[in-house]
Amino acid sequence: MVSEQEHIKNFFEHLDEIKRRLFQKDVFLFLDYDGTLTPIVATPDLAVISDEMRSVVQKLCVQHKVAIVSGRATDDVWSKVKIDGIFYAGSHGFEIVSPDGQIKINEEAQKIRPIIDEVYKRLSEELKDVQGALVEHVKYTISVHYRLVRDEDFSKIEQGVEEVLREYPQLHKTSGKKVFEIRPKIDWHKGKAVEWILKVLNFDPQKNIVIYIGDDTTDEDAFAVLEGKGFGILVAQEPRKTLAEYWIKDTDEVKKVLEGLLE
Repeated sequence: MVSEQEHIKNFFEHLDEIKRRLFQKDVFLFLDYDGTLTPIVATPDLAVISDEMRSVVQKLCVQHKVAIVSGRATDDVWSKVKIDGIFYAGSHGFEIVSPDGQIKINEEAQKIRPIIDEVYKRLSEELKDVQGALVEHVKYTISVHYRLVRDEDFSKIEQGVEEVLREYPQLHKTSGKKVFEIRPKIDWHKGKAVEWILKVLNFDPQKNIVIYIGDDTTDEDAFAVLEGKGFGILVAQEPRKTLAEYWIKDTDEVKKVLEGLLE
């Protein structure tokens, strides 16, 4: 298990160290979408990857194995990225689409799908009068966005979610950037998705190294599984406690890191 870093290292201040770690290794690259490939924006539909960022990721696919691991549904993130030949892990890893189009769906999550549908309807009704609230169905999870909600109305969001969830012990709530994630109580997350993909790719620590870049609390599950495999890079305006080893500020610096991997 990777230990939490209190004094995370600035990526660009440790380039020589990183180059030594990458020397003669094939890189397996994992990327979050929102807040990593695109800036965080007011509503999910506005998070569109730039042509420049897409071009860099496309070039990387020629040299490295690439996966995008997102809280979004796989078809949603694919419709925005539109790059073939890579892995897409959506709904925090509950659904994974391989480069050849094969789809892996967590069986337990699939069984709970009707409950997710029901809770989505309940939450949409419960929060319909809260200005700025957005309830998003993400196939096997639900995202309750409150970025546009007034501070004085935040308690209505929190209470509404808690009241509905009391009736559904199969689900639990986690928190992200101005969002509550409603997920099945299943031992599966972004880290498990990364491990599954690495197994499919026959990961060999003597030949390969993993880099995972992400910005949110859900990415910590992925950072946690990288010991002996590679390292995580946190995207954040300021350093914070994290399981990632390195830190960069924003999506512009993400692009800079990715361009460096092309050299």
